[in-house]
Amino acid sequence: MDHANSEESIRKAKIIVFRLLKFRSRSEQELRDKLRAKNLSSPIAEQTIRYFKDCKLIDDRLFAQQWTSSRMKKPFGLGRIRLELHKKGIGAEIIEDVLQKAGYQYDELAIVIPLAQHRAAQYTKVSPEKIRQRIYGYLLRRGFSGDTVMKAVKSI
Repeated sequence: MDHANSEESIRKAKIIVFRLLKFRSRSEQELRDKLRAKNLSSPIAEQTIRYFKDCKLIDDRLFAQQWTSSRMKKPFGLGRIRLELHKKGIGAEIIEDVLQKAGYQYDELAIVIPLAQHRAAQYTKVSPEKIRQRIYGYLLRRGFSGDTVMKAVKSI
């Protein structure tokens, strides 16, 4: 590849990344995958990622903190958030550190009980056993721990 084509590819890659970052922060892996999907070579993708990291526009730890905070407001459990961060290419050490810090201020039971009660109120023509099964599955899919879900289901 000649120098002009290389410069054009880097310019194209930077535009792609700028557009993606305009909407929300992204993990390094997400951006790398998007650049590959646009048929940009690995060296071009890596050079572009390095440029944005040097500009402090890509930071996996900050991304994980923002993602965790956002997902906790939905609310989702720490198990689901862990899985989502892993799928986005965040390293296990960063995930555990961010979730541990976030978990100190996250009372799952206080969040899950109102969720379970609200969900139970939506089921009017269903047996109590079926309601408990549905709520149990719903809360587990949202990533809450099994113990917390059991306590919440027993409370309704």
